[in-house]
Amino acid sequence: MYKTTKKPVWYGELRTARGNTILIHDKQFPDASAGRVYFYNATRESIIEYAEDIVKPNLHELDEQAIAEVDKTCGAAWFAAREEFMAKHQGWVEANNPKSAAAPKKPKAAPVADDDEPELASADDDDYDDDWSDDYDD
Repeated sequence: MYKTTKKPVWYGELRTARGNTILIHDKQFPDASAGRVYFYNATRESIIEYAEDIVKPNLHELDEQAIAEVDKTCGAAWFAAREEFMAKHQGWVEANNPKSAAAPKKPKAAPVADDDEPELASADDDDYDDDWSDDYDD
């Protein structure tokens, strides 16, 4: 049975009447539909959604030696399939793991030099015409 609580990536074998297949489960995969789970299928070289209650009793964890062999034979195809899958489901990954997508940084405002700021007129230098109401027509 697969458990990703100990390791971020689980390596195992699905044993069925049709034959055995190497499956890989990554903890970072988005959640599948209810009662379903995603696994990388080494025979098909793609990530497939499985019915969890059907495959769960037939899953068997690989030992360290078998994992090393799987990495050697399937490593490149596994990483390529994973990258493609994660790119297609990036919105799901970001929604489930907000830390995985860094928030866009706000651009910093350029500092304004003191020389460029216009000087404000003081109350003593008031050039406004106090008698502006003379121009108003009733």
